[in-house]
This record gives sequence, structure tokens and C-alpha cells, in this order.
Amino acid sequence: MLPDALSQKARLMTLLYRVTLCVLLLILPASQAMAQLMLYPTRIVLEGNQRSAELELINNGTQSATYRIALVNRRMSETGAFTETDTPLPGERFADELLRYSPRQVTLEPGVGQAIRIMVQKPADLAVGEYRSHLLFTQQPDSQGSRSIESRGAGAAEGIGIQLTALVGASIPVIVRHGSTDASVSLTGLALQRASSGAPLLGLQMQRSGTQSVYGDLTVSFTPRSGDEQVIGRANGVAVYTPNPLRRASIVLRPPSGLPLSNGTLRVTYREQAKDGGRLLAEAQLSL
Repeated sequence: MLPDALSQKARLMTLLYRVTLCVLLLILPASQAMAQLMLYPTRIVLEGNQRSAELELINNGTQSATYRIALVNRRMSETGAFTETDTPLPGERFADELLRYSPRQVTLEPGVGQAIRIMVQKPADLAVGEYRSHLLFTQQPDSQGSRSIESRGAGAAEGIGIQLTALVGASIPVIVRHGSTDASVSLTGLALQRASSGAPLLGLQMQRSGTQSVYGDLTVSFTPRSGDEQVIGRANGVAVYTPNPLRRASIVLRPPSGLPLSNGTLRVTYREQAKDGGRLLAEAQLSL
């Protein structure tokens, strides 16, 4: 190898070692996204004759930010955790082939929003059922700002530097329902437990059946034998996605001070959210 080539290779290796490493710290459901990134709504359902929808992406941070948008396929575990996958299980249908969206990338100043348009295109031979993918919003590294190599002082040229930058990401489900779909859910296995902190928990199982997912809010109330019913726990936005028949959940209980969880009845309800009609989906009780 020629000396000039060796010198060039050395310079390249130095540059590679000095490159800024940007770490994607969090990819969260939108309801748990960090405050810099706001999405509304936090889930999209396209059904019937509906062919398009919009969501608003807002940079709620203090600096300009660029977000890349992509469709990904995710599978929910029995505990509600998500993993990415490309191979559907029996009864599992992904929506990525049916969806189009625009734009694919946006740069927003602080406090500025951007509408993201989502469209569904159904082929004539599409099978009846529910299809789901997730729209992923990933913050991109700032190549021109404080994260860039060029912004570093010339005095650092002789050293090796690594800068770790936490980036924010969020995802929301996009669901396409085609034809007649339905679902039912029941609440079973209620058990009073204790968290490691000592706080009381209500453990339960959500058993789903049918051809579509279910989504709603869990509410736990307690009625002492000689008193009135009081709400002591909530978990909002809880889903069981197809093809899962089961989801295990636990809800932290916060009874009023001095109210022991004994000699009474725990009641848990699972309802559609108010904007979806508030219909009761399931109910169960536990005598204490």
C-alpha cells in the first residue's frame, strides 16, 4: 500500500473513532413518550369505508428536532411488551402492505406541529379480519448542531472522543378492520398481591376471543361491608391485540389512608374509552 494511502487510511480511522455516537434511548408507545415528542391521537383505527386519517406530531422540546417516520410490525406478549417481527403467526395480520403515509421525515422547530396523513389501500381480494402495524417516529441526530463532529474544537483533534446522545422515539398502532369483525373479553384470575415496595396490587388476566383486538380502561373499586364504593386504581389505554388470547396485567391500588383492603369486595371493570362510547366490555369481582 502506498504511503499516501496509508496516511489517508489513518485519517479515516481517526475520524471513525471520533464519530459522535447517538444512542436511541427509548422507543415507547406514544402514551409513554417523553415530553419532547407529542402525538395525537395515540392510536388509529380505520374501518368501514374510512380510507384515511391524520395525526399530529408536535415538537414539545426546546430545540429543533428531526423525526423519521416508518411502519414496523410488532407483536405483543402476554405481559404487554412489544417485539419487532416480520413473520406473522397464525391469525396475525400486518397492515404495512395496506398503508401509505406522508411525509416520511419532518424537521420541526420547538412548539411546531406537523400533520401526518395515513391512507389505506385495500386489494379486492383482501380477507376479512383485523390488520395492524405500528407507525414509528424516531428522532434523528443533529448533523449540524452540537452533536456534529465539525462543531468540536480543533484542540480535540489529537484525542479520541465519544459523545453519547439520547434520542427520543415513540410508536402508535395503526389498525385496519376489513369486513365484519368482533371480539369479547373476560377478566379472570383476580388476586390481591404486593409490589416490592409493599404497595397492594391487583393481578388479573384478560382473556380475548374473536377477530379483532380490544382496547379500553381498567378501573378498580373497593366496597367495604359497611361503607361506600371507592375507586382505588386505574389503568388507562389497555389493549389485547390479535391474535393474543390472553394478557396478564397488574394494577397498583391506592386505597385511602386507614382503609384496609379486607372485609369487602374488589370490583374491576374494563370499558371502552369515553371517546369510543364508554361501553362496558368486562367486569369481575373479588371478595376479601
